[in-house]
Formats: sequence, C-alpha cells, structure tokens
Amino acid sequence: MLKTVTKVCEARKIINEWKKEGFTVGFVPTMGYLHEGHMSLVKKAREQNDKVVVSIFVNPMQFSPNEDLDKYPRDLEADTKLCEENGVDLIIHPQPAEMYPDGFCSFVDMTGPTKELCGKSRPIHFRGVCTVVNKLFNIAQPDRAYFGQKDAQQLSIIKRMVKDLNMPIEIIGCPIIREKDGLAKSSRNKYLNEEERRAALILSKTILMGKQLVENGERNAKVLCDAMRKNIETEPLAKIDYAEAVDFDTIEKIDTLKGTVLVAIAVYIGSTRLIDNFIVTV
Repeated sequence: MLKTVTKVCEARKIINEWKKEGFTVGFVPTMGYLHEGHMSLVKKAREQNDKVVVSIFVNPMQFSPNEDLDKYPRDLEADTKLCEENGVDLIIHPQPAEMYPDGFCSFVDMTGPTKELCGKSRPIHFRGVCTVVNKLFNIAQPDRAYFGQKDAQQLSIIKRMVKDLNMPIEIIGCPIIREKDGLAKSSRNKYLNEEERRAALILSKTILMGKQLVENGERNAKVLCDAMRKNIETEPLAKIDYAEAVDFDTIEKIDTLKGTVLVAIAVYIGSTRLIDNFIVTV
C-alpha cells in the first residue's frame, strides 16, 4: 500500500521499521512531474529491492534567481497515480521549510566535476544538488539509489560524492528514455510549443550523429564536437550552451577519446534549455 509523507520524522519512522525487518531499500530522488524516464528508474529499483522510495521535491537550492523554479511543472496527483501503478511503497514529499528550516546554513559542495558543462552556466546548481541529495540519502537510508543517464554530469557527481564521503549506497545509472521520435524525455519538454518541439529534435539527431562518428573511428574530441555544433546550428531556433567531450569520472575536458567518455550537449530551444548526451568506452 503506497504511503505519502511530508515530514522527515514520518519517513524515518517507516524506513526504520523496514530496516529492522531486514528489508532492502531502493531510492529514486525526483523533482516530480514524473514520466516514463522516472518510471524506468522505479522499475529497476523494484527489481533489485524489497521496498521502493520516491522523493518528490522541487529543490529551490539548485535554481538560480533567473531560472524556472516558480513555473517548474508540478502534478502530485498524477505523480502519485504513476507511483502506485509501478509498485512504489513510499513517497517523500516535503515542503521547502521542512528541508531548509529557518537558520539552515550547511551545504555539500564539490570542486572539479562541477566546473565544466552545466556547472559553467549554472554555477550554484550542483551545490544545491549535492546538498539535497545528501539530505535525502540521510532520510531514506537506501541500499541503492537510481539516477538517469540523461543527467549524466549529475550521475557522475553523485557517484563521486558517495565515494568521497564513504556513503554505504550503491549508485545505479539507468539509460536515457526517449520519445518515439528520439527526444529525451524531460519534464521541461512541457515548455515547448509545437514549433519548438519539432526544433528540439536537433538534440537527439546530433547525439545520433556523434555516436556514428565515434563508431566510424573518430577519436579527436575537437573534430567530434565541432561537427556536432555545426549540426545543431542548422536549426534556426537552437542556441548552443555547450557541446563537449569530457572524461566521465572527472568531467575534465579531453583532447582524445579514451576510456569512459561523456559527450554532452546543452541547447536552448527558444527559452527552454534541454540537455542530451551519450557515454562511450573507447
């Protein structure tokens, strides 16, 4: 029976009882407005754990003042229905004041992997991500936590944080889930009008082109990324934030594709910023 709680103490009480009974806990942290991408994480958690916990919390700490916190889509009723249909045991849905009470002044920060890619254009973003995920891990006490590869830099950063801070949690990355036409599923796709939705396909087309270049033997990161930028520029509504190749573990720029490589793009379609990527082992 699915339960929804809004207080940290309520969540802890339920999870502590599970732990006493020897149940394993799989955790999927989200900002809500759930879709098939989130449910792919839930299904994996369901396969690998006795209990599944989903958090739904639009985290104000990871939004800059000029970003879309207020208009970020929310639909708790639909989210709850999806969770119920997919076997979730507990939803943690705190309010901001519960997560960040008066006087809150403790943060989890990181250097290195947060500097490139989304860290350049969203400088406070990953401090907010690391802080809230750390808090949610402390609340949910999971054995395993599940993150989508669409947010590949975030996945890399969470893996690093867990390793650096000796957290006894297995971090599991799950593949990107796409629409039938290739667009990566994202809550922000809701912002696109009909014309922008068509234009947004330039992201997945460019990712596919990049993959093919690598499969055909391209190993020069600059040549690869220049070709991807050129392809994005064929779409008039697209404005490039970045198109880069980095080491997946360190998120440092590379000259030559070697080891585990993240090739990532961020593109504005109108005023909506979308991301996509592929990870390849060379």
